[in-house]
Amino acid sequence: MAISARNSLKGKILDIKLGDVVAQVTISVEAGTVESIITRQSVDEMSLQKGDAVSAVVKATEVMISK
Repeated sequence: MAISARNSLKGKILDIKLGDVVAQVTISVEAGTVESIITRQSVDEMSLQKGDAVSAVVKATEVMISK
């Protein structure tokens, strides 16, 4: 699948909390964790499960940097 986003973090799903409409997916990446809110339908369609290898793709107009 081609995608225009340039910021992709590879990791594994640590946890999925399902709601009626949305799901909170916690992904372990090299630098820590990333949390994403996606539709429950997307979780079901992709058959996402704890332990799955996934990529968190970040598409943003601004990214702040701290040092």
